[in-house]
Amino acid sequence: MKNNNLKKGIGKIHLWLGLSSGIIVFIIAITGCLYAFQEEIQNLTEEYRFVPEQQSPFLPPSQLLKIAQKQLPTKTIHALKYNRKTDAAEAIFFHYEPTYYYTTYLNPYSGKVLKTVDNETGFFHFILDGHYYLWLPDQIGQVVVASATLLFLILIISGFILWYPKNKNAAKQRFTFKWKKGMKWKRKNYDLHNITGFYVLLIAFIFAVTGLIWGFQWFAFSYYKVLGGEKSLVYVEPISKIEKGPKNAPASPLDIIWEKMKIEHPKAESIELHPPENDNSSIAVNINSDKETYSKIDYRYFDQYSLKEIKVNHIWGRKKDAKLADTLTKMNYDIHTGGIFGLAGKVFAFLISLLIASLPVTGTLIWWGKNKKQKN
Repeated sequence: MKNNNLKKGIGKIHLWLGLSSGIIVFIIAITGCLYAFQEEIQNLTEEYRFVPEQQSPFLPPSQLLKIAQKQLPTKTIHALKYNRKTDAAEAIFFHYEPTYYYTTYLNPYSGKVLKTVDNETGFFHFILDGHYYLWLPDQIGQVVVASATLLFLILIISGFILWYPKNKNAAKQRFTFKWKKGMKWKRKNYDLHNITGFYVLLIAFIFAVTGLIWGFQWFAFSYYKVLGGEKSLVYVEPISKIEKGPKNAPASPLDIIWEKMKIEHPKAESIELHPPENDNSSIAVNINSDKETYSKIDYRYFDQYSLKEIKVNHIWGRKKDAKLADTLTKMNYDIHTGGIFGLAGKVFAFLISLLIASLPVTGTLIWWGKNKKQKN
């Protein structure tokens, strides 16, 4: 009797949380599906991302930065990214306030400008804006989406409790679709919600947790600490020792660091250099051994005057110094998108997201059917 009352209570919680967050969960899942193959689609449709491989070396950062700056002379270049031998180099113009985000694609061999793109426009930006912010102002939308994701996490747990069969006979109906001829659509819809929910449960749980790591700082901190993390999750740029003075600074520090990184990371698929934004800034370099993922990036920092390497006490540091908690936290994006398993992982994440999007629909139809029956 107590178990029945408990399940009824959990059922009501599941129902009302589902009705209150269902439309948001549906939008998040569908936009996630549409964004899943963003990189692959853009690579197929945007020819300016690629260049013919040549035997000559890439131009140094000092030359490419001068060329790129002429494209947007009033904007600040946040980073210069060298990619594989058949990829264009990318000069990234990015700033928070005022907000702008452009990328100028260049031929790394000749310096020819291939195209300048406003990343705040276009189909995929629209989809990502919906996925992260529900097309609301960022500060409002982020909280709404994160809150709905937290409710979805509770829905996953409560749904499993409701799904859990009482006995072996009941279990037979919880794993497979056994639709007989003439069976009513209400029963079929119930099975779609119940059985589909079970099979996507684990991946949906992972999607929710990885989404909440972005959504709430307290959740990210708790997740990291539970894993045994000891560093800071807050990115703090290391400081260059200005007392040595610009007079002693090398003429082209980015060029020197670029050459150093090529030697130390000969198999890197991308090297992203961040020019110092002021006299106190360091030179940040992101080296990625696998351009299709983000979790393998090696983050390094150098004093812009002495060019000595600077250590940091947050997780965005050297890969060789990362512990399990640091690595898992940095893998968050690749896990969330399925990219950690390459294209196959993205396909799997796409299909699971579609099934997750169906759950609010079938759940609402179950409620609508019961509500209609009670009125009759």
